[in-house]
Amino acid sequence: MSKQSSDADVAFISALAELLNKNELTEISVKREYGEADSLNVRVVKQSTVVQMAQSAPVQYAAAPMAAAPAAAAVSEDPAQHPGAVTSPMVGTCYMAAEPGASPFVTVGSAVTEGQTVLIIEAMKTMNHIPAPRAGTVKRILVSDGTAVEFGAPLLIIE
Repeated sequence: MSKQSSDADVAFISALAELLNKNELTEISVKREYGEADSLNVRVVKQSTVVQMAQSAPVQYAAAPMAAAPAAAAVSEDPAQHPGAVTSPMVGTCYMAAEPGASPFVTVGSAVTEGQTVLIIEAMKTMNHIPAPRAGTVKRILVSDGTAVEFGAPLLIIE
């Protein structure tokens, strides 16, 4: 590999790191083909204090601060383990309403029916309506409007 190719690879990796930060991603992997027997595999991972991942361990999430959460709720409780947790089926950006300025789909204390839209996750410019998996009352909302969510992240709790 020439010095020029090496410099181009460093610039490419730097651009990937900037893309990672700009789009609030946690990881990006790219394979760059130079020819039949020459390629570059790049994996850029951003360390996060919110999500800790391990291959054989379950994903753990830090409790999000919430003004609407009851004061008696345990801070150390893992919302992903709650039996009423609604988790994200994809990576994307979470929206609490159909459009900016509109009323949110649900609020803490809202009664929901099975299949009712509780929020939207935008992934790759597609708005995905997330339905309530069961009927009940929204007890906690664990995400804020416009925040990035990971696959499996707890979004809200319905009891």
